[in-house]
Amino acid sequence: MSLPVPHPLKEYHLNVFTSQIGATPVVGYTAVPKKGRIIGIKGVQSAAVTGTAAIAVAINGGAAIASLALAMTGGGAGTEFAASANTTDLADVNEDDVISITPSGATGSATGSFTLVIRT
Repeated sequence: MSLPVPHPLKEYHLNVFTSQIGATPVVGYTAVPKKGRIIGIKGVQSAAVTGTAAIAVAINGGAAIASLALAMTGGGAGTEFAASANTTDLADVNEDDVISITPSGATGSATGSFTLVIRT
């Protein structure tokens, strides 16, 4: 039995779901429970998409955070993609902020589940 990977106690995860990352993309939203800094994102698709689903992450409807952009290319059901924020991007969040996950650019039909890693 393998042991779990320990995570710092000063991290929490937020989940976001979108019903479509393909031809007719749907934005997903989540509310922030406490302040911190987004340090990474992971995304899983439910089916293959044609082209590249570009996933943009933004805080309170502002500009997308460049280093957190995901490129979900090909793959199939259960394929995971990940990105980490670099230290020069402003990815700080406060309590009651809203984070949006905006897909674009792909065709086909697939849902997307995303997890944001936030360090306090």
